[in-house]
Amino acid sequence: MADVALALVVAVLLEIGALSLPGVRPLDHLVIVAGSLALVAWRTAPLVALTVATACMLVHSSRLDPGPSAAFPLLVAVFAATRNGHRLPAAAAGAVFLGVWLADDLAGAAGGPAQPLVERTVLLLGWFLAAGVAGTVSRHRRAYLRQAEERAAEAERTREETALRRAGEERLRIARELHDSLTHSISIIKVQAGVAVHLARKRGEEVPEALSAIQEAAGEAMRELRATLEVLRDSAGDPPGSGLDRLDELVRRARAAGLPASVTVDGRPEALPAEVDRAAYRIVQEALTNVARHAGPASASVRIGCAGGHLVVQVDDDGRAGPQGAPEPGVGLRGMRERVAALGGRLRAGPRPGGGFTVRAELPLAETPGAETPGAETLDAETPDAAPPLEESR
Repeated sequence: MADVALALVVAVLLEIGALSLPGVRPLDHLVIVAGSLALVAWRTAPLVALTVATACMLVHSSRLDPGPSAAFPLLVAVFAATRNGHRLPAAAAGAVFLGVWLADDLAGAAGGPAQPLVERTVLLLGWFLAAGVAGTVSRHRRAYLRQAEERAAEAERTREETALRRAGEERLRIARELHDSLTHSISIIKVQAGVAVHLARKRGEEVPEALSAIQEAAGEAMRELRATLEVLRDSAGDPPGSGLDRLDELVRRARAAGLPASVTVDGRPEALPAEVDRAAYRIVQEALTNVARHAGPASASVRIGCAGGHLVVQVDDDGRAGPQGAPEPGVGLRGMRERVAALGGRLRAGPRPGGGFTVRAELPLAETPGAETPGAETLDAETPDAAPPLEESR
């Protein structure tokens, strides 16, 4: 739009000057309009604009003798050509116009005073030199800005590479620490539990369920720890881990540990996104852990289903949490919230009106327009177990 406005302004100025001249014909108006409208392409096709403007203004100048104003379109075209590195064509166009214009002036001013002719020639020459200098300055400025942007982009890439390298080094350090500390401790727990199970069976005694649960939980912890170490050591790969295909095993371990738990699956998709699958498993795992640790003598129910393009995961318990009793601050629900927020879902957690606690997560199965801002947590009035306050700690 700016280029069109520039062309129109130049055309109007030339037309105003032409209307005051004697002998104006339709061809003169056509030449003025064509030479001015050529400036529309001064950015995209500077040589075309320069050629058209030069030819039209030479015709206009030779027919009507409009004075220095005939050079206006050509000055813009010279600036554009110089700005794009076409200095020789710009100089040639300026020289041709000045030469033809000077010849016409000399022919029309034969025998007259020479001072006005010299002044107009010097004025036009100064205009052309100024247009060429301005184009050269603009070209150098563009080159400088381009180099500055390239340097800034390179510096940003260097900072990102440095940050990635440091993050990789930190992941490796954490992996070593986990391997040297937790792996050893969990291995001892697993071995000791295995020895106890073996001795009980050797003596013909019934193996306690709690002991079997300890042995199985230790094995699961080792598997999860190895998966975590693989993630830390290889961040480029898809993070391994458990999904809802292991939900029955998770609930079975909870029952073996003394927590009555039931599972209801209603319409779960066959192929879940990997991130959603892992997050759903972790939410159920953390929720059942919280029930076992904080709810006292209680039972839990796990419900998995789909609603409105979301995977809905809800864990209810009938424990000792009440509408007036807020849990002690902790990190359990905070970790759930972070997992759900990373997927753009919603988490609702709070005491149930009739006693107990509810954790409900809605995980989007795919990105949808107008998805809720990640991390936003609101209560759904249609959820029967929802309580007025939200709790982010348990």
